[in-house]
Amino acid sequence: MVISLSVYKVVVLLSVMLVAMFSQVSAQATQVCGSGGIQPRTADFQPGGIILTMFDSTAIWVYDIERNRRYPLPDTRPCNSNCRLSPDAEWITYPNEGDFIKMRLDGTQRTPIVDNANDVEWWSADTLLVWTPDHRAYLQPENDAATREYLDADGAISVQPGGQWALTVEADGDDFRRVLVNLQAREVQRVDLGVDVPYFNVSAWSPDGQWLVYSAPGLYDSHVGIAGAELYGVRPRDSAPTKLTDLNALYGAVRINGHALGQLSWSPDSTRIAFWVTELLGADYLANTGNAVIHILDMDTGDITAYCGFSTTEHTPNPPRLVWSPDGTHVAFGGNMPNDSRGYLLLALDTATGTFTELSDGVFPSFGSPDIIAWGYAP
Repeated sequence: MVISLSVYKVVVLLSVMLVAMFSQVSAQATQVCGSGGIQPRTADFQPGGIILTMFDSTAIWVYDIERNRRYPLPDTRPCNSNCRLSPDAEWITYPNEGDFIKMRLDGTQRTPIVDNANDVEWWSADTLLVWTPDHRAYLQPENDAATREYLDADGAISVQPGGQWALTVEADGDDFRRVLVNLQAREVQRVDLGVDVPYFNVSAWSPDGQWLVYSAPGLYDSHVGIAGAELYGVRPRDSAPTKLTDLNALYGAVRINGHALGQLSWSPDSTRIAFWVTELLGADYLANTGNAVIHILDMDTGDITAYCGFSTTEHTPNPPRLVWSPDGTHVAFGGNMPNDSRGYLLLALDTATGTFTELSDGVFPSFGSPDIIAWGYAP
């Protein structure tokens, strides 16, 4: 399937307008390749903590970094993005037969928090954002299930952490548009973010709620016949988005991540974003693709770093999920090495040196991709 050119013409026009409105984005990327190849884990590997993932299809597994051991958590099933790490990286939410509990990353101190929910997020350090099965949303104190503050979240995809702004999707003839709205003044405070284009529409709020960063088609690349993705950012009460990248100048048309909407990965301190950049070799953005490589955007400087020590062609419909260490020094993911019988490796990227370290092997792709659930602190 290829998106119609008419949709791209609209988006390209919007992108050109945005480029004219804001200062030119630097079209440079620093290549960091590390020491070459995947490195074995050393006995003193840092940082420590616990990584949650799946090593089979039966349960959530703990990988204890300091002890270099792994084990399944009793009475759990594999979970994906609806198992969410708390802001202090000490707790994880877990769906339990229609309800939600929280527990330490080693499975202890299991505590009921929400009844009858479809998803539960951490809106702040002590307040939960609860999504009901019929897609209503309300705020609830972490330790007070009887208190609810309902939000006007109709059409919302994601809600600002600690705030009242949301990314929404609205019908617009044959298309859909993304709009940033104030849930308390929806018709007054709103910013149009353009046409919602599948595979060019990932997004994520920064943990501190100051930025919504999202991908959208940028300039049309006549060499491959498609407009590649760029990253844009918008802050609550901005009048228009800011263009953050110029990947087209670096590589020509590219795709950022895949079909899943929320897989831009923010560092815990809200300063950097990790994402996959996949080269496009033609207008068919699903089949005519090349390698995907991890990139990190520094929001303070605008600098982009490309990590060339690992690449993958297993990126459709989604590349592996990228998960930051609690101290913001490493990014973990599941990656497969060609002609390797160990299956998907649990890898950690040192973002300063570019070194990729193998922590364990045999990560199981329970949901079609070898995803890491979380990296947090041991209790």
